[in-house]
Amino acid sequence: MNLSQEIVERFSDYLDAARAAGEIEPTAMTIATRALNDGVSARTVLLKEFDERGFVFYTNLESNKGRQLAEDTAAALVFHWKAIQKQVLVEGRVERVSDEQADAYFASRPRGSQLGAWASKQSRALGSRAELLKRVVATEARYIGRKVPRPPHWSGFRVLPEMVEFWDGKNSRLHDRFRYTAGPEGWSRQRLFP
Repeated sequence: MNLSQEIVERFSDYLDAARAAGEIEPTAMTIATRALNDGVSARTVLLKEFDERGFVFYTNLESNKGRQLAEDTAAALVFHWKAIQKQVLVEGRVERVSDEQADAYFASRPRGSQLGAWASKQSRALGSRAELLKRVVATEARYIGRKVPRPPHWSGFRVLPEMVEFWDGKNSRLHDRFRYTAGPEGWSRQRLFP
């Protein structure tokens, strides 16, 4: 179900305020997934696209998060902007973006990042930094004078929200919290105790 206009506008307002306040990485978000050993795994990624359909990030599909999301599509995101005392929690499921969308985003990345996507065996053990740099040099040599294509193991995920909670920090820890939940009739909103 697409996000309501109210949710889209509120998230956009929070993100704009974080940018205006000088947050170093305003699009940084923690994503939690179910680990393959039935535990929970979390890491920080960057939001690359956002609209009424959800929140998009890109990754190596052979990374821990890529393999975990292939196994179980449940995910949670947390955006926390300390400078403006705001936070957004998103819970839902993921879907892969289309190859066309992944290709377009990959083509927009700096060449060094494109080469790194080929050279890095993300989340696997690495003997030394020199080994990584050697792989980058070899990848660079392979694509001299040519565009770097998107690797087949690199794509994006869209988090399809089922719940979105907005937290607005206030004095005396009397924060404002609003939870939006997707249901058969659309999105409902509840105010929560802090």
